[in-house]
Amino acid sequence: MKVLLRKAYFLGVGMIACLAGANAADQSNPATSVKHVDPKQAQQLIVDKKVVVLDLRTPAEFKSARITGATNIDFLASDFGERIKSLDKSKAYLVHCASGGRSTRSIPVFEHQQFKSIYHLDGGIKAWEKAGLPVEK
Repeated sequence: MKVLLRKAYFLGVGMIACLAGANAADQSNPATSVKHVDPKQAQQLIVDKKVVVLDLRTPAEFKSARITGATNIDFLASDFGERIKSLDKSKAYLVHCASGGRSTRSIPVFEHQQFKSIYHLDGGIKAWEKAGLPVEK
């Protein structure tokens, strides 16, 4: 029992040290601004030319319907990290997928690569279409 408690203690101390190191690293790097927007807010950002739209769905999904002007970078592809690495990190990006799951999971990748501004379309393209907003086919 004492051995288990000792292991748990050192595991906890190690986790705290890792978290403290992560926080220190976060403070030295400029933080990524992440804002969650609904379809109407997203549309306004696009109309005002404040964002580059990144569609994180598969190429087949992208081909079926997309927001006009969107760029397709498949979150599930093995080269996703490399593809976004080549983007201009100083620009603002609106990211979305079908319903929000993949795009939500992509946010830490954008943060790790130190993008300045990410807007997340909550509900994905399904919410966009449900709001009656136009798609390109």
